[in-house]
Amino acid sequence: MSTWFAVLHVLGILSLSCCTFGSELNVPKPISCGTRAVDLPDTRQIVLCPANCTLWSLSVFGSGVYASISSICGAAIHRGIISLSGGPVEVHGLQGRTNYLSSYAHGVQSQSLSQWSSSFTVARAISLPLEVSSQTSSSATVASGAAKKPVKKPVKKPPPTTANRDCPVDMALLLDSSYNIGQRRFILQKNFVSKLATMLKVGTPGPHVGVVQTSETPRTEFYLTNYTTAKDVTFAIKEIPYIGGNTNTGKAILHTVRNFFNPDFGVRRGYPRVIVVFVDGWPSDNVEEASILARESGINVFFVSVAKPSPEEMGLVNDQDFMRKAVCKDNEFFTFTMPSWFGTNKFVKPLAHKLCSIDQMLCSKTCYNSVNLGFLIDGSSSVGDGNFRLVLDLLVSIARNFDISDIGSRIGAIQFTYDQRMEFNFNDHITKDNALRALQNIPYMSGGTATGDAINFAVRSLFKPHSSSNRKYLIIITDGQSYDDVRGPAMAAQRDGITVFTVGVAWAPMEDLKAMASEPKESHVFFTREFTGLAQFQQPIVRGICRDFTEFN
Repeated sequence: MSTWFAVLHVLGILSLSCCTFGSELNVPKPISCGTRAVDLPDTRQIVLCPANCTLWSLSVFGSGVYASISSICGAAIHRGIISLSGGPVEVHGLQGRTNYLSSYAHGVQSQSLSQWSSSFTVARAISLPLEVSSQTSSSATVASGAAKKPVKKPVKKPPPTTANRDCPVDMALLLDSSYNIGQRRFILQKNFVSKLATMLKVGTPGPHVGVVQTSETPRTEFYLTNYTTAKDVTFAIKEIPYIGGNTNTGKAILHTVRNFFNPDFGVRRGYPRVIVVFVDGWPSDNVEEASILARESGINVFFVSVAKPSPEEMGLVNDQDFMRKAVCKDNEFFTFTMPSWFGTNKFVKPLAHKLCSIDQMLCSKTCYNSVNLGFLIDGSSSVGDGNFRLVLDLLVSIARNFDISDIGSRIGAIQFTYDQRMEFNFNDHITKDNALRALQNIPYMSGGTATGDAINFAVRSLFKPHSSSNRKYLIIITDGQSYDDVRGPAMAAQRDGITVFTVGVAWAPMEDLKAMASEPKESHVFFTREFTGLAQFQQPIVRGICRDFTEFN
């Protein structure tokens, strides 16, 4: 026992069994792998998870939003916020809810729960002290069983000269390895995919290709930069073993969106991302939820159906519209059909042509990477400094959902009383960390309330000077009656292509909130009596932005 205890101590698992918590949010507080959110004294705090938490049996309830009896570190691993090496996690306490969903992600199986009194979400910490960064930079490896083939880490190789520069895409090929296809047709599928890689002319300046197997549980065979020539990719595909199991295509798409397309594994910035799903017959599970996530993440899903179900077999298919629901857009461009795996040579070139037609990849621009978000913040005397911090918390939580960069989404902020103050514009902070930090650190003004003038100022000084193809959104937060007209300025902003969301607190008149908001009013207006109720609006506002973006496109 003493030897095993010493090993655990070296791994860093038992060294943090007791924890202390402080009130300073920006200093990560060490916790143990099993520490639950309900154990934290504050509803919002940055904690430091140790390494190798997956060696523990972690209790996690929910997906995205977790019951507070869940392990914080377990939820962070499940969400993909931290890896095996541990690290800082920002914890946000939320109200209780019903129907916590179970899911499997990043090696952690979360459980369902019908109801709990409080919840929380986890996010990456905006900034870290230097000493914390140095403590959490080491990596760890956990054995996952002899039956599982180890995933090769990306390696850099010299760029080949034969790569197709006209096909700059990052592509995941999802091979059907289920009982439906069987071992013989699985080999024919690999032959076809090898010819496809050759036709695509895989290489560093052009397409990068990785492979995920679809079966009972998805498995990544290799990532985008493990093999950077068509010859190497072909050899790697040849070595892929057949697995068997159900055709859980939805689960494989989710796995690919969450785990495969990661900058750590060679995803290139600004390149279209593509998932090519091969299915022999039909999926065993539902693909719709996974495909929605793929679309919202800017991934173009192509569906290659081979030996589609006959009329007699259609009764066995869970969702007969699975192809239409799976693809990026139901316009026939993203679907491809082959009658069988025999005589497929004639299909290689037309499929390769589709996969390189980046001008038709409609899902590359998304609500997350192609919007400009302007925040118009009431800094009047009635708000108060403490409540003003709660307003900023909401705005930071909204902004954190978006891919903020010089080629992606941008955020800007204006605080208003009787006067207006440009806190920062769309060009001031073009990295996500800097933008979130600037938003969090806005100082409180105090004064009167002239919302109409503030809207005019936002249009004139924030939106118009910044020429961009991004969709424009203005989120107005106020807690009281404006001393000037709000309807006219808001209508003028909407005529300029700006979608307006309004968030009212306390004494903000519902009539003014509706007058300023875009149509339909019921999905663009939010109200709470207390500032502590603002946190509930994060997800509805983000969903509203994405819904508006999708409908506009």
